[in-house]
Amino acid sequence: MKCCRPHAWLADVSPCFAVDGSQITILQEPSQFFSTLKEKTDSVKKRIVLASLYLGTGELEQELVDCLEKSCTRVRKEEDRELEVTVLLDFTRGSRGQVNSRTLLLPLLQKFEKSVSVSLYHTPDLRGFLKYVLPERYNETIGLTHLKVYLFDDSVIISGSNLSHDYFTNRQDRYILIENCAPLADFFTSLVKTVASFSFQLQTDNTVTVDESFGIHPFQDDQTTFKWAARDRVEKLLACESWRGGTGTEGRDSQNQGHHCDKDTWLYPLVQMGPLGITQDEDTMRRLLRSADSGHRIRLASGYFNLTDQYMDILLNQSLAQYEILMASPQVNGFYGARGMTGGIVPAYIYISKLFFQTLSALNQQNRIKLYEYYRNKWTFHVKGLWYYPCGKTLPDMTLIGSTNFGYRSVHRDLEAQLAIVTTNHSLRTELHKENERLYELSSQVTEETYERPDRHIPLWVMWVTSVIKHFF
Repeated sequence: MKCCRPHAWLADVSPCFAVDGSQITILQEPSQFFSTLKEKTDSVKKRIVLASLYLGTGELEQELVDCLEKSCTRVRKEEDRELEVTVLLDFTRGSRGQVNSRTLLLPLLQKFEKSVSVSLYHTPDLRGFLKYVLPERYNETIGLTHLKVYLFDDSVIISGSNLSHDYFTNRQDRYILIENCAPLADFFTSLVKTVASFSFQLQTDNTVTVDESFGIHPFQDDQTTFKWAARDRVEKLLACESWRGGTGTEGRDSQNQGHHCDKDTWLYPLVQMGPLGITQDEDTMRRLLRSADSGHRIRLASGYFNLTDQYMDILLNQSLAQYEILMASPQVNGFYGARGMTGGIVPAYIYISKLFFQTLSALNQQNRIKLYEYYRNKWTFHVKGLWYYPCGKTLPDMTLIGSTNFGYRSVHRDLEAQLAIVTTNHSLRTELHKENERLYELSSQVTEETYERPDRHIPLWVMWVTSVIKHFF
């Protein structure tokens, strides 16, 4: 039986998990994301995995933690066993301030110490003099874990959203729920636990320790030793044969590509960990953009538009597809209104997009590659991802969703993960189309006049430093 799966080459670079399109739900609003997190927590039976940059400290975040505690208590009472809860956050972001992610999770950890683990990734690049002089907030620019995976038993939410009040109320992001796919859930559980194994382990007294099975300190021990050991663990996970054949996966062997052709949707996890030399997502993006031929259309969104030079070069000189790139207007950028040096970040993003627009105009490519700005009153914009429309088709057959913003730090500094979803399911393709249509309906196309507005003023000092600081945000 010949497989009619589009973009089948993705199986060359990633495990493939086949599902029915009916198992996938696209969530639209932050409130729906939050309610789904709570609903899944309330009904969970065996495991919860939460990987995020950080957990906020407000009432809604406390409500989520209370749900976790209730479920741990319920499973212990009803099932006569412990509910396994795995939390992975970033050390620097999760430790910011006196009240932080760690202090919010401590009561849960203290009550269920044997079944709840909280791991805090610390980049090996923040060390020595740099670690000593960089204050909170600024130390986060060196590198983070940016993974966004929310997993309940055998169901997985892939998103770009963090776990905090804004992301539950008025910060627009993307959220896709894949239900009842045990192999995919097992993969992401293993991925998060692998990163957790070379992260700090939070203790019940709010101290942290190095995982005994790893034994290498991220900033006190040799940097190269840490990176090689961490890389080895991730590479072994990605190469593990259990993700292929016989567990709901299709594998890399082209002879097996007819396997699971009774399904209509295929899921490919893509991992990017630049500091460790893991470039699966970057390699896939480059191949995808280069292979996009004339007549194909790609919609690409980034909450923080700062494409790498290589991605820009591919778009301008190697790809023939039509592009519509969606980014934040200044007023909905997450850094809008920031003070001090951070206040220069929004003008820097304006400057980066302006230079790219000018390049498009100089190369007479502004009709093939169009820029759009999202605006929604009293909201911020954190959407990221890609929708791929084949030649002559009005519905996408693929989307990328996850944590990456396609910028320098996503490629080189942070730990990232995306999911490529390829589908022939008409209903799912329609929902993916509606998803990005809703976003683009709240946007306006960028023109020369856009950069003449008063709110697009770029201070001279920002122009001077952008070429350097764009590698940190």
